[in-house]
Amino acid sequence: MHLIWATKDYKLSGRSVPGMPIILWDSMESCVPVNNFLRSHLSRAAIESDYSWKAAGQSLYDYFSFLQAHNLDWRDVDRGESKTLISAYRGYCRDEHSHARNTLRLRIYYISEFYKFAFKHGLIRELPINLEIRHRRSKDSLLMHLDARGSLTEANGEIPRKHKALPKYLTRDQVKALINIANNVHHRMIVSFAVRSGLRRMELATFPVMYVKQALHSSEGRNNISIRLDPSDGSGMKTKRGKARDILMSRKLLLQLDRYITQHRGLRTPIGTPDSARLFLNQNGKPYSNEGKGLEKIVRDLGKKIGLDVYPHMLRHSYATHTLASLQRLQSNQDPLIFLSRQLGHSSITTTEIYLHLVDDYVDNAVLEYDDELNELGTSDG
Repeated sequence: MHLIWATKDYKLSGRSVPGMPIILWDSMESCVPVNNFLRSHLSRAAIESDYSWKAAGQSLYDYFSFLQAHNLDWRDVDRGESKTLISAYRGYCRDEHSHARNTLRLRIYYISEFYKFAFKHGLIRELPINLEIRHRRSKDSLLMHLDARGSLTEANGEIPRKHKALPKYLTRDQVKALINIANNVHHRMIVSFAVRSGLRRMELATFPVMYVKQALHSSEGRNNISIRLDPSDGSGMKTKRGKARDILMSRKLLLQLDRYITQHRGLRTPIGTPDSARLFLNQNGKPYSNEGKGLEKIVRDLGKKIGLDVYPHMLRHSYATHTLASLQRLQSNQDPLIFLSRQLGHSSITTTEIYLHLVDDYVDNAVLEYDDELNELGTSDG
């Protein structure tokens, strides 16, 4: 089996799709059913992420390579054995290669979608998928976190259940230590902006200078200023699934960003070269990739200096945890969870709910630290 990636000359319905995965047999002939599925599934308007294309291509390439290595036919869905082909592949990935749960979930998802496509087009007689009945929380309103009602639904039993580990976050002291250890002014601004905005890595990498300038120009006097993250406004901004959203940023943070732009950012732009529209540039004066992998390395390297395993999404978790804790203390009329969900760009408030557990953990630790301080005072001389 061979996995290759389309160039800009490859077109679907007249549209260039560079990076589209293409799978070939050993004979270099097209693996027609898989490629038909990939074209159908990945060319939909809702799937524009390069990561999704790579994940789908890699998943099906690995699955068909597994079948080929074990002399199995992907169409043999009623093989009369206790394990389906997908179950056998799942066991192989888990036992032979120790794939992470999320990696396995993603691969089984794309393989299952391929089989649904094949069944719909009459290429197989039945689906090699075990369905399970599971309980699903209601998603009828923004207030669903207050409603424990739900319903029963069919779920793909081949996909491992999602491991619901709590996200990791930094304490306030750890955040300060991470910022202070950054001697490079550009790196310090990246960390500070990430932990004070809660943006995703891709959003940090593509955040444009014009947003800072426009916000300060149009909202003079306000403490918190609304900024619209809109991938369709021509600024180059990228968001998850291309969805626009409005977020609030403090004037203090925006003024710091403005000073950074004026005093430091320009030093990274070589003389005589056109300036990028993006806020953060690498040491060569180039914008970071849309995925922001360069930002990942910066944050991880800084974390190592203070003895912590830190990554950009942990800074997002830290923002969410401390923001929710602060909002709960204020006891405002606005639901803190709804506000945070909108800030983070979550499509479902159930995703935001996990930070309630983090806040409980954060508060518990704060109480214990305060109690320890009081104990030390009580046992001191005098």
